Amino acid sequence: MEKIRIKEATVVYFEKPKLKEPVLIEGLPGVGNVGKLAAEHLIDEIKAKKFAEIYSTDFPPQVFVNADGTIRLVKNELYYKRSRKGKDLIILTGDFQGMSPKGQYILAEAVLDIAEEFGASMIYTLGGYGIGMEVEKPRVTGAATHPEIVEELKKYGVIFKGEEGGGIIGASGLLLGLGMLRGLRGACLMGETSGYIVDPNSAREVIKVLTKMLGIKISFARLDEKAEEVKKITDRIRNLEKTLAEKERKEDLRYIG
Repeated sequence: MEKIRIKEATVVYFEKPKLKEPVLIEGLPGVGNVGKLAAEHLIDEIKAKKFAEIYSTDFPPQVFVNADGTIRLVKNELYYKRSRKGKDLIILTGDFQGMSPKGQYILAEAVLDIAEEFGASMIYTLGGYGIGMEVEKPRVTGAATHPEIVEELKKYGVIFKGEEGGGIIGASGLLLGLGMLRGLRGACLMGETSGYIVDPNSAREVIKVLTKMLGIKISFARLDEKAEEVKKITDRIRNLEKTLAEKERKEDLRYIG
């Protein structure tokens, strides 16, 4: 790799694949890490190939330590998958979103530049819809750039809450809003989640809707396993809290009468 100097947003290409009208899919860290989990699961299942990395001075000032003791700079990554029948895919995921409003705009513009360069005209952003409590069967809520996309998503069970004045913060919203200024169409798919923990259960529902819309068949077994692991952890925490609360209650009773 040639020497690079990190600027506000620096894109490093490993290759520039030839793609046919690709769909851009974004899944970065956010509420419940729903979008990131969904995007990474899709990448693994369809065996998408990484073709670029994005570095930015607006990412946290740190590096990650690998299992072998080496380090790497935090980044976002872009993957692609060619399709024989449907449209090709570009998938964006990564370690962090931008830390400041300005950084969010810079990164979103950089991603849209890449999407346009490869001929994308449709964007799907993935995220979590925090409701402040655990959800056994998360629904997928949505927002879109055009009324006809709203109607199409409803056919796949996506819920539109009609909360005028509500907002989508971060990359999931900015990519759609800034994309509209460039003539791109798009939608945000958000899985209901408590927002307190990593939520593979919600990510599974989001990716189910997306793959159904795109005509992609994948396995959800690994997300199911992750969801079961998270459930066991939350059950243990809940039981511990219950035990501690009961212990405190008994101790309080000793001082009565």
